[in-house]
Amino acid sequence: MAAPKITDAEFIALWQDLKSAKKIATVLNQEQAGVHGRRRSIERRYHIKLESESPKARQFDHLQTAHNHKARHQLGIENGVVIVFSDAHFWPGLRSTAFKGLLWAINEFKPKAIINNGDAFDGASISRFPRIGWDTKPSIIEELKACEACLGEIEDEAGRAKLIWTMGNHDSRFENRLAANAGEFEGVKGFSLKDHFPAWNSCWSCWPTEDVVVKHRYKGGIHATHNNTVGSGKTIVTGHLHSLKVTPYADYNGNRFGVDTGTLADPTGPQFLDYLEDNPVNWRSGFAILTFFNGQLLWPEVVHRFSEGHIEFRGQVYDVSAL
Repeated sequence: MAAPKITDAEFIALWQDLKSAKKIATVLNQEQAGVHGRRRSIERRYHIKLESESPKARQFDHLQTAHNHKARHQLGIENGVVIVFSDAHFWPGLRSTAFKGLLWAINEFKPKAIINNGDAFDGASISRFPRIGWDTKPSIIEELKACEACLGEIEDEAGRAKLIWTMGNHDSRFENRLAANAGEFEGVKGFSLKDHFPAWNSCWSCWPTEDVVVKHRYKGGIHATHNNTVGSGKTIVTGHLHSLKVTPYADYNGNRFGVDTGTLADPTGPQFLDYLEDNPVNWRSGFAILTFFNGQLLWPEVVHRFSEGHIEFRGQVYDVSAL
């Protein structure tokens, strides 16, 4: 039975009545982790505090859990869909066509897991690269708010899907800058990127099955997808290069794939405008859909931005402009 959807206002009213993630999870037929994630998301977006009935929970509510990211997150998918997007580089005020397509796909395919495969946070103002002329970049808080807004929309559509964030090199800018310049604040809540997104499980790699690995990057270059699967011996799904493609590879072990999940952002967007200097790039906007049957990955598929407000998938064009 699918979990019933309720609005933020209904969730707030339910929490104020029950004040317990365990009780609400029972009412909504959801996992407690999902209820806690929705609670934290609402607290951030509405600047309110949803107090727990448990004195112990209130006593330790302000404390931060271990800030390091897990090395691996195992999903153990037998049957169902996993949606993987990457390189969103969320920017204040922007909702790309591919992002709208992602919301459509989540609603359409009801995935078992949604994997944010790195670089949702851009960190433009704390890049190691110098400023280009008099260009303007959003502040850290503006970027965090943009990430919270867009990831919050994904959370609202996700239902019971597990939410995984495999960290990217841009995401790491947040903590790297703080570790280098404010190391004495290590462990303080808010000084780790994951503190701001409690609904998402952060890690360096996510394994839907023991034969499929999702991580932000491995090898580089134009033949990265081929070299990734040859070098790893696994089907490997990466982002980072923004190319959006599926490369099959076969040997005595059978077929496996190298998949690049492209970029959820618009390649011509302001995130990239100045440093690309109006040069053409071999980038594509979209994301990947992985379907598993009896523990085996079927041929991976990609959703691609067709035009403004339209995506293409399985030979059809869908209008997502209203999302």
